[in-house]
Amino acid sequence: MTGRFDNRVAFITGGSRGIGKGIAETFAEEGAKIAIIDINEEALNEVQSEFKEKGYTVLTLQANVVNAEEVEAAMEEVVSQFGSLDILVNNAGIIRDNLLFKMTDSDWNQVIDVHLKGTFNASRAAQKYMVKQNYGRIINISSTSALGNPGQANYATVKAGIQGFTKTLAKEIGKFGITTNAVAPGFIETDMTKATAERVGIPFDEFVKGAASRIPVRRSGKPSDIANAVAFFADEKSSFVNGQVLYVAGGPTN
Repeated sequence: MTGRFDNRVAFITGGSRGIGKGIAETFAEEGAKIAIIDINEEALNEVQSEFKEKGYTVLTLQANVVNAEEVEAAMEEVVSQFGSLDILVNNAGIIRDNLLFKMTDSDWNQVIDVHLKGTFNASRAAQKYMVKQNYGRIINISSTSALGNPGQANYATVKAGIQGFTKTLAKEIGKFGITTNAVAPGFIETDMTKATAERVGIPFDEFVKGAASRIPVRRSGKPSDIANAVAFFADEKSSFVNGQVLYVAGGPTN
């Protein structure tokens, strides 16, 4: 049985846990060779062992998306081993939530760097290979927070910025057979949302239950929900879908 992504190489930033791992697993299940970069060496080793046990072709590399040289070196290694780079998912992210008057320079700068500079570094490095082969899929992970969320001035800003970056790239490099789209998750059960629950002092089960009660489909999201949306944009059949932002949030976002 063949998969949608047979003979394709998918490169996922921040892919060792949560949404990134879910995305990587979906691609692997459908035949792609998987490359994951992350700064968390322990999590990388865990995901590599897990994926190899399942028979997936995977390469994990420790790299910081904020460092352009590390990203470029990682991509060079991936192309050297796998022969191409077809799909890039810019997923790496952190949160440093706080109300504006409590937010430090470090809270602001770290979030800006990882999300925006990281997405820029990886996209710039990947497009060089994609232009050469006249094919590519870039999928950026935004968020419903792009529409504004108290306590997340930094995070909301970068997630809105990613949408502008996505639409610009779609216009710049679409002529090279490369589409650029974004997925904007709503409430998804991950380590990041657990950290938010801890910050506001609510047990995670209660936090999830409260979030689900406000979502029209009456459930919280799982990493697989985002992975399925990413896979849609990555599909060869989605070649006429470019520069779009898909909100995956269980209901309307406004």
